Amino acid sequence: MATKTSDKWKSKMWFNVYPPKILGEAAIGEIPANDEKGVMGRLIKVSMSWITHRPEHSFMLVGLRVKQVNGNSANTVLDYIEQTYSYMHSLVRRHSSAIDTVSRLADKNGNEFTLKLLAVTADKIRTPKKTAIRKEIEGYVKEFAASHTTEEFLNAILSNAFQGEVVRRVSNIAHLSRLELKKIEL
Repeated sequence: MATKTSDKWKSKMWFNVYPPKILGEAAIGEIPANDEKGVMGRLIKVSMSWITHRPEHSFMLVGLRVKQVNGNSANTVLDYIEQTYSYMHSLVRRHSSAIDTVSRLADKNGNEFTLKLLAVTADKIRTPKKTAIRKEIEGYVKEFAASHTTEEFLNAILSNAFQGEVVRRVSNIAHLSRLELKKIEL
C-alpha cells in the first residue's frame, strides 16, 4: 500500500520582509517558513540599490536580520553593509597605494559598531605617509562617530558627505583618488 506524502512547500507560509526605517519602508521581498519561529533571526542579503533605487549603490550589499514578526510581516534591523569584493579589487591600480583602516567605534548614544575603510592614493606613497593618513582618518572617524547617532553616521556615508570631508582633511598629506566603505558591522 502506498503512503501519501504531502508537498512541504504547500504548508509553508510566506512573510513580507521590511527593511529598517533608515533604508525605507517598502517591502523588499518575501521569505518562506513553516512558522514565525522559522523567520526570527534569519539573515537576508540584498543589494543596496534594490532598496534605495540608486545606481551608485549597486556594488553595496546589505545584511538584514529579522528581529520582529507581526502576522506575515518580518521587520528587520541592519546587520552590516559591505562593498562587493570585485568592486574593491577594481579600485587599486598599479602605481597607487591602498590603505586599510579598521575602527571600533561608539556613537553618541553608546551603540558600538565596526567601520572598515579603504583609501586609495593617486600615486605610490611610502609607509610614513600611509601611517599619517591612517592616523588622520581614524582620528576623524572617532570624532565624527562620537558626535552623531548611528543613523546620522550611515546617512553621511551613503550620501558621500563623510568621504568628502575625510579626503579634504587628508589632502595635505597625499592626494586620495578614492575613499570607500569596505564594511560597517552594527
